[in-house]
Amino acid sequence: MEYVELELQELPYEINEEIKLLRTNLQFCGADKKVICVTSAIASEGKSTNVLNLCRSLTEQKKRVLLIDADLRRSILRKKVVKGTIKNGLSHYLSGQCKVEDCTCQTNVPGLTIIFSSVVPPNPSELLGNRRMVELLKAARSGFDYVIIDTAPLGMVVDAAVVAQYCDGAILVISVNEIPYRMAQDVCHKLENTKCPILGVVLNKVDRKHGSRYYGKYYGRYYGRYYGRKYEGYY
Repeated sequence: MEYVELELQELPYEINEEIKLLRTNLQFCGADKKVICVTSAIASEGKSTNVLNLCRSLTEQKKRVLLIDADLRRSILRKKVVKGTIKNGLSHYLSGQCKVEDCTCQTNVPGLTIIFSSVVPPNPSELLGNRRMVELLKAARSGFDYVIIDTAPLGMVVDAAVVAQYCDGAILVISVNEIPYRMAQDVCHKLENTKCPILGVVLNKVDRKHGSRYYGKYYGRYYGRYYGRKYEGYY
C-alpha cells in the first residue's frame, strides 16, 4: 500500500459549515447508504473538490472512508497529490494488472484511503462495468464506513450510470448558471434509470452576496442559463 500526501486548504467558515450540513444530510439518509457515487452534468462544476471535502468531513467524525477516483478520463484528484508516487490505480486493477492492495493509497488525512484513477484506458465504461469493480465494492463495504466514488460528468459520458447501478445512492453536483434546466433533468433521468436513488443535489458556485446558500436541495426545478458551451469531447 502506497502513502501520499494531499494538498489540503483550510476552508472558509461558511463553506466548512455547508460541508458539515452535506455530511449530516448524507448520514441521515440511513446506515444502508454506504456506497455513494458523485457526478455532475459537465466538467468544472466543482464535483471533485466537493467529494474530497466531504470525505475529509466524514473522517473528522472518525469514519473510515474510501475515496475511489472513478473518473478514468480526466482525473482531478491526482493533481492534489504533493508527495508520494502513484504506481498503480483503478485502471490497473480493473484491467487485471494489479491487486487491490497495490492500487490503494493511505493519505495524510487520518481515516481517508484513496484509489486513484491512474492511466486513461481505451475503454473506461467497459472497465467500470466489469466483475472486478463489483468485487472491489463488495470488499470495501466490509472494510469502510463510507465508500465515496468520484465519477465522470454524466451529461458528457455514460460512466457514472455504469457505476451508479452498484451504489446505494447518488449525489449530483450542479453549478448555478452553468447548464440548462433540461440537461439537469436528463442527468437525473439517467441516474433514475439505473435504479440508484438520488440522495440530493449540491448547488455549487452560488453567489452568497445575494443571500443564497452554498448548497441547496433539489426540489424538481433547476434554473440555469445556456451559454452555448459544447459538452462533447470529455477525454
